Amino acid sequence: MIAPPERSAERDAAVEAMLAHVPFDGWTKRALRQGLADIGMPADEAEFLFPGGAMDMIETFCDLADRRMEAAAADLSETKLSARVRAVIALRLEQNQPHREAIRRALSALAMPGRGRVAAACTARTVDAIWHAAGDRSADFSWYTKRAILTAVYGTTLLFWLNDSSDNQSATLAFIDRRLAGVGRIGKLRARAESMVGRLRPTLQGGAT
Repeated sequence: MIAPPERSAERDAAVEAMLAHVPFDGWTKRALRQGLADIGMPADEAEFLFPGGAMDMIETFCDLADRRMEAAAADLSETKLSARVRAVIALRLEQNQPHREAIRRALSALAMPGRGRVAAACTARTVDAIWHAAGDRSADFSWYTKRAILTAVYGTTLLFWLNDSSDNQSATLAFIDRRLAGVGRIGKLRARAESMVGRLRPTLQGGAT
């Protein structure tokens, strides 16, 4: 698991306060100072709270969203793992609905040259948080397989959601269902292939002696 960014109540409060200004000023010190002013914190705190600049702010926002998602997922009623994965993703998008433009700005910033490490770290932590919130505790090779698959599902879903104008995110929810259905078919095919290999192995070993 990739270590999270520095955590503190002050950093969380500052990022939350600046979100209203990010759509206009981006992930900048200007947006941060305006947010700090909104909550009565000194503007010069901006220089000390996020020494890493925009990437530091974005990582903190993503980490805060991960923590809030996991906390809220404890109240989900679904018990089947696949249903919980869907519910957790839907929950995260619902929580972030007021911040879509800030997230769009964050994705644009992360796509710039030299920021691939931060983008990969944010994605990996979010995907791991989704699986954890869904109740998956696997530690074998499937841990990597599941997270690789969910990375693709979540990434494409996020991009679709950013442009979804349907009521109650209905188009995005349908998109998630299609993506997860495709993953389910892949899983069944892989299970069949592994079963066939298992049945053939004794025959192949016998022929080799």
